[in-house]
Amino acid sequence: MLKAKILSINISKKKGTVKTPVESATLIENFGLEGDAHAGKWHRQVSMLSKSSIDKMEKLGLNLKYGDFAENITVDGVEVYKLPVGTKVRINEAFLEITQIGKECHSGCAIAQQVGKCVMPQEGIFLKVLKGGRISVGDEVVFEIGDY
Repeated sequence: MLKAKILSINISKKKGTVKTPVESATLIENFGLEGDAHAGKWHRQVSMLSKSSIDKMEKLGLNLKYGDFAENITVDGVEVYKLPVGTKVRINEAFLEITQIGKECHSGCAIAQQVGKCVMPQEGIFLKVLKGGRISVGDEVVFEIGDY
């Protein structure tokens, strides 16, 4: 079991754009974050990125803020891209599952145009909401790796 902390929760009304931070949000079962453009009945309902991934980009001279890579949840304490698909994730009463590590970046991505490079294709992860619940900045995130 690994533990991290939520540094930022981010939502946007349109796909492919940077997201706006919010203090708390509701995860909806089999849908994603309420009010976010990426929510829906598919395997990439919620995206997550580690602070360490953002730090790598800042070392290249970029001035960044949480949500700039269109991640829904920014965490500190675990390098999430190193976790296997199938890892279960608990945040308060919410329960999620990692469904994908990284993604193919589409050309013309607003994030890459605005920031210069996007870290999500290699280090972002995607999750499906198995059980909904309310999450807030500062909440503990528990990653449960193993057989279920």
